[in-house]
Amino acid sequence: MQAYSYTVKDRFLRYVQIDTTADPSSTSFPSTEKQKDLGRLLADELKSLGIEDAEMDEWGYVFGTIPSNSNREGLPTICFCSHMDTAPDCSGTGVKPIVHNSFNGQPIVLPDDHSQVITVDQHPYLREKIGDDIITASGTTLLGADDKAGVAIIMDLVNFLQAHPEIKHGPIRILFTPDEEVGRGVEHLRMEHLNADFGYTLDGGKLGDIEDESFSADEVVISIQGISAHPGYAKGKMINAIKVASAFIDALPKDRWSPETTSGREGFVHPTHVEGGLEQASVSFIIRDHVTAKLVDYERELEKILQETIAQFPGAGYTFKVNEQYRNMKEIIQTVPFVTDYAIEAMNRAGITPRPMIIRGGTDGSRLSFMGLPCPNIFTGEMAIHSKHEFVSVQDMQKAVDTLIELVQIWEQH
Repeated sequence: MQAYSYTVKDRFLRYVQIDTTADPSSTSFPSTEKQKDLGRLLADELKSLGIEDAEMDEWGYVFGTIPSNSNREGLPTICFCSHMDTAPDCSGTGVKPIVHNSFNGQPIVLPDDHSQVITVDQHPYLREKIGDDIITASGTTLLGADDKAGVAIIMDLVNFLQAHPEIKHGPIRILFTPDEEVGRGVEHLRMEHLNADFGYTLDGGKLGDIEDESFSADEVVISIQGISAHPGYAKGKMINAIKVASAFIDALPKDRWSPETTSGREGFVHPTHVEGGLEQASVSFIIRDHVTAKLVDYERELEKILQETIAQFPGAGYTFKVNEQYRNMKEIIQTVPFVTDYAIEAMNRAGITPRPMIIRGGTDGSRLSFMGLPCPNIFTGEMAIHSKHEFVSVQDMQKAVDTLIELVQIWEQH
């Protein structure tokens, strides 16, 4: 690898300038048509690299195949997957990436908003990156390293393998997905078309992170029915759904249950959206835990709090709907532990200290694992995601490329 001229940085700088923000309120797929702008570019770039079957389908999924160059028969097909969309939590329009060469540890003041200052105190991982080339946005948007770092890493892997046929590997499938950030990333994926046996998402954080355990996740949507009346003549008649919803949210536990009060393997119940008026209001929650069975416990307690609140407003009513989102990938991957073991072996071969981690969230790999593609998650270097402080180390991305090069050889050898 010492003689290889990585393309991952230049690819990343181009990809992040394409706005691919997902829209959680959209009913279309992908949720924003502009995600296909990057999809078309990636399909064209894959073709230019010699991937003859590169394509983007009608749903915005990008596929490509690197055929096996091994003399061994019956090798499994390995998929590498990253998502093209960026989170709606922070603007992804007009991203201006900035490379801070040989980061010296001093605060990074972002030029388009000087109040946005990235420091090693706020982001301790940066202390480990002194001397690296750090890429940030300019202060008014997120960067999009989540997950365009993963996209760029996979594209650089393709570039390397196409230029180095002496590196033996089995069949490889490339997959880029839309709408991961709004929980719909594989909603229309045709598994028979993907046609892979095992997979890896490139959507992790710190150098060496390997994640094969995620949250299990449900969504709860609550509708509260009030009673409308003319405000001038409402005494004893009106039940304001907004006030009922407010009382319900205020009754939630203050010292537990929430993202801001939990860590590690603790789950949470998190209100994400509130809207409504006098007669009707709705509250949406995401429910998370690493133990799937605990989701039901959270949901029962949440509905109990809601019932106790509704009882304070005679005449009010409610509906309580649970939607399954994804499940802990560990439930599947533990049956094929070698998938994770090979990734750890690849990192060791690449001179990286592996860091087995759990995900306090989910990836496309969570759902893919239950769709028949066991799919751990490998680091990309993306940090401070979904924020204006988002950053990535160029060297971390290059090390991820090294890891994948070793990984495809390990699969061929085993």
